[in-house]
Order: sequence, then C-alpha cells, then structure tokens
Amino acid sequence: MRIRTPSYGPHVSRLLALLALAPLLALVTGTGLLSATAARAADNGTWSVFPTPAAGAATTDRAYFFHQGEAGTTLGDSVTILNSSEKELTFQVFATDAVNTPSGGAFALLPVESPPKDVGAWITLAPQAARPVTVPPKGRTDIPFTVKVPADATPGDHVGGIVALGTAVEGVQQEGKVQVGVKRSVGARLYFRVPGPVTPGLSVEDVRVTRAAPLLPWVKNARATVSYTLVNRGNLVVEPTVAVSARGLFGRELLNRPTRELKLSLLPGQRIELTEPWPDAPQSDRVSVTVTAGATAHPDLRSQSGTRFTAVPWLAVGALLLAAGAALALRVLRRRRSRVEEHPEPAPHLTPAP
Repeated sequence: MRIRTPSYGPHVSRLLALLALAPLLALVTGTGLLSATAARAADNGTWSVFPTPAAGAATTDRAYFFHQGEAGTTLGDSVTILNSSEKELTFQVFATDAVNTPSGGAFALLPVESPPKDVGAWITLAPQAARPVTVPPKGRTDIPFTVKVPADATPGDHVGGIVALGTAVEGVQQEGKVQVGVKRSVGARLYFRVPGPVTPGLSVEDVRVTRAAPLLPWVKNARATVSYTLVNRGNLVVEPTVAVSARGLFGRELLNRPTRELKLSLLPGQRIELTEPWPDAPQSDRVSVTVTAGATAHPDLRSQSGTRFTAVPWLAVGALLLAAGAALALRVLRRRRSRVEEHPEPAPHLTPAP
C-alpha cells in the first residue's frame, strides 16, 4: 500500500510504512501498523514478494513462508522480489513481526521503524539487504535469509514477514497543515512453529451494546451495535467463528446470528475489538445479549460472554409521565372545587349598630 510521510516543516519529518500483502491495503491510523485484508501472495501490481521458487521453476506454489524448527536450531530460505514494471525499482528490505490490528483484527506487519521482538528478530537477511536493493525492469532478485531459533523460544506459532519497501516517494498529500509523502511496500507472511506443548486459546470479553433510538418510538427502527473483544490466550494461530444472539423478556428471541467464520487469523497473544450491527433493535424490552466464539479447526474451543440492557423509549415515557402528572393535577383541582361547592363558607354575620 502506501507509506505516509508527514512533513511538519523544513526540519522535521516522519515515515510510516504501509504494507501491501494483498492487492489493496488500508492504513491503520495511529497504530503504526502495516495492514492487509486478504490471504494471498503479496503483490501490489508493480512488484511482488514471495518465497523463492525451486531451481528452474518460474513461479512458486508457496504464497507464504511456512517453517518449523526446534529451539536453538537454524534454517535457511530465500525471498524473491519481482519487478513487474518497465523501470528500475529500489527497495529497503527488512524482516518484522506480525500483529492483528486492534480494531477489526486485520493481519498487519510492524513498520521498519518498529524493531521486531519475536520471529522478525530471528531472521537475518543476506548482506545484500543491508543497503537498498535494486531490481531491474521485468526482473527479479532473490535474497537468502536464515532463521535462528533462540534456545528459549516458546512452543507454538510465531508470525512475521519480509517486506520490500519502495524507496521512491510517489506523491505528496496535504492533510490539513501537514504534507504527507506517499510510498508503497509489499511483504510476504512468514509462519514459524516451534514444536512443544501447544494449546489453542480463545476468549470473548467486554461485551457491550450501544443504542440509537428514534425520538418518536416505533415510528422508525431503533439501531444498536454489539461490541466485543476476542483474545487469543493460547500459543496457536486460530481462525475464529462467532455467533450473536439476544433474548427479551420471557425468553423471546430478538436476534439470532448463526455461527459464521470471521475470515481472519487471530495471532497468539493478540486482542481485537469487533462490532456487530443490529439495525432493528428493540425499543422497549429487557434484553440479554450473548456472543459465542469458537474455531472450526478446534471443535472443543468455545467461549461465551454477554451483557444485559433495558431498552426504554424515554421520550414516550416522559410524555406519559407528563400526561399522568397533568391528569393528576386536574383531578386534584376538581376535587377541591367539588368540596367548595358541597361546603360553602358561611356568610359573615353583621351586628346592627346601637
């Protein structure tokens, strides 16, 4: 995707690398992440990054790197940068760690200015990657690398990637008073498993509901949003499924969203915030909402959490209270008048003057 380089004046500038692991990527504002939206080979239409094909083969059947190694071992592989354009391109090549974007859970790679602490730190690229790598038009460059697994590496999945960041600023955008330089980058995912005790873990937490009801109840539908957090507390990558349901008073079914795949990979130790729109939420009820999460690959993995709320049409309630108050006041006034008519005050007695 694009790297945004804010220019804060002639003396200060900052680069944020945005990664394209699919044809289109999205910037995650404020997180400093490189975000991807599809699980395909990394290609932005101008260049691509992928595992080096076997000798004599034009292409590879590997979209990503998949490796396994015991703690303390070292293994090698190679990454290929393919230039599909008609001009020479130059790249900064680096290895980094993967995370999930906090909102939405998209797969993301940390930018070049964020030092890796997990599998990205285990990777050593060939010396040619220590300086900008130039790839000729319609050409390719293969860069060998090694993965040295630390002796204290924890069992389970460790996920990162190798990124080719274009060195050319391809444009400038104006955002308010800030000028933003645009670069692009592409990266290939790398999945590495350290053998040992592995445990999938998934929990649903912090379920909550926000509502937006019309001023005149039942004239329009009320809208609500169910928000919840998914946390991977295990040491394996999981692909979550989720179901959302809601019941009102006496167990009446109000919402039933059956189990579906979220089409995202939740990495170990990651926490993501997700939302579920509810366009026809109840306007008057006592509601219990339940979110149930699981994973197709792990049938025994199941977590459930929920929340309750009371839907009250406050404008209607206020109008009823106002009407009830007015009726009560009128009733009291009528009672007072009736008492006066039934028991009139005696006329004053006048004594004649002597």
